[in-house]
Amino acid sequence: MSKSLKLYGSVFGGIAVTLTFAINMADRFVADMPESPRHTIPLAKAPEPSGTLVAAAHADEAPKEAKLGIGRPALPEEVAAWNLDVSPDGTGLPPGSGSVEDGEMLFSDNCASCHGEFAEGSGNWPKLAGGEDTLANKDPVKTVGSYWPYLSTVWDYVHRSMPFGNAQSLAPDEVYAITAYILYSNYLVEDDFVLSDENFSEVVLPNTDGFIIDDRAETEYPQWRTEPCMSDCKESVEITMQATVLDVTPDKGADEEASATGDAPKEEAAEEVQMAAAETSAEAESPAAEPAPAAAAPDPELVAAGEKIFRKCQACHAVGEDAKNKSGPVLNGVVGATVGHVEDFRYSKTFEAAHEAGDKWTHDRLTEFLTKPRDAMKGTKMSFAGLRKQEEIDAVIAYLSTFSQ
Repeated sequence: MSKSLKLYGSVFGGIAVTLTFAINMADRFVADMPESPRHTIPLAKAPEPSGTLVAAAHADEAPKEAKLGIGRPALPEEVAAWNLDVSPDGTGLPPGSGSVEDGEMLFSDNCASCHGEFAEGSGNWPKLAGGEDTLANKDPVKTVGSYWPYLSTVWDYVHRSMPFGNAQSLAPDEVYAITAYILYSNYLVEDDFVLSDENFSEVVLPNTDGFIIDDRAETEYPQWRTEPCMSDCKESVEITMQATVLDVTPDKGADEEASATGDAPKEEAAEEVQMAAAETSAEAESPAAEPAPAAAAPDPELVAAGEKIFRKCQACHAVGEDAKNKSGPVLNGVVGATVGHVEDFRYSKTFEAAHEAGDKWTHDRLTEFLTKPRDAMKGTKMSFAGLRKQEEIDAVIAYLSTFSQ
C-alpha cells in the first residue's frame, strides 16, 4: 500500500510541475491582445409625421365634422357635364329643336353606316324602324316604333352614346333632328314635323303601355322563399310533354318528299299528263284571244296608303312632273317598263344586264324586288332592306302606277 502511494504521488507531482512550466512559458511568449475600441453609431432621429399623416393617425381623436382638406367642391359646369339623363316627361332636356328634313341629312352622315339610310339596319346592326305588330312573333323586331316605350330613351341614348366612336359630339339641335327623323322613319310624324323641348312630351310611342312595373319582389318572391312541401307527394312522375326540335327546314310529308324526288306514284303522273293534254286541246279549240282590256284604275285608298309608305323611298327616288334623279332614278312609269329604263341614270351592272335581256317590271317582279332588293337582284346598289308586308308592297306598286313616264 505504501509503495503504491509513493508511486502515484511521484506521478502526480511530475504532472503538476509540467503544467506550471507550460503556463509560465505561455505568459512569456504570447503578447497580450489589445482592447478593441467601442464605436458608438448614432441612430438617425425619426422625422416627425406630416400634417396629413398626423391627421390620419389621430383621426379617431378628431371631431367627426372635421375635414381632411383634400379636393374641392365640384363646379356647376362639371356637374352638368355628367348630368345627361332625360326623364320620360322631358325633365332634363336642353332647349332646342330639330326638323325631320335636317335629321335626314344628319342621320345619313352620322348613323346610316350602321343603321341604314332608312333606319332599317345594316348587316347585324340594330334596326331602328319597322317591326310593327311583331312583338308576339317568334322572332320579334324590336325598334323605336314597335318596342321602345318612351321617346326620352331615344333622345338620351343618341345624345349620350352616339355616333359610334364619337359619342357626345352632337349638339342638342342635331339630336332633336335625328330623333325627329327616327320618328318619321316609323310613320309616327309627318315629313314637316319639328321636334323641340316644348312639344317633346306630346309624342307618345305605340308601345308606351306595353311595359308593366316589376312587382315580383312583393308578389312572387315570398312564394318562392317558403318552406317546400314535403308531404302528399305523388307516387310516380309521368312525362306529359316533350320538347320538339325545331329545325330551319320544316319536316316534309311523305307525299311532298316523293314529289320532290320524282318518286310520285305513277297514277298521279298519268293524271297530270291527261290534264295537260286536255288543256292543250282546249287551247287549240278556243278562238283567238282578244286583246287584254285596259288595266282598271287602282283603288284610291290603296294609292293613298302607298303614298305614305313611299316616304321610305323619297330619300333616293322621286316621282311626279318635276321629278329628277337622286341617288336612285326617277320612278315615273316604272310599272310595266323595262328594267333600267331611265336613260340619263347610271345603273349598276346588274340592272344593265337585266335591261339588255329585256326584263320587265311586272307586278310579280316588283313584288320580288321590293321584298328583298339585294336577294332579287344580286349586286344592286340599293341599300333598302325591303318591305315585309304584302299589303305595303301592293300599295306602293299601286301608287307608282299612277305616274306615267
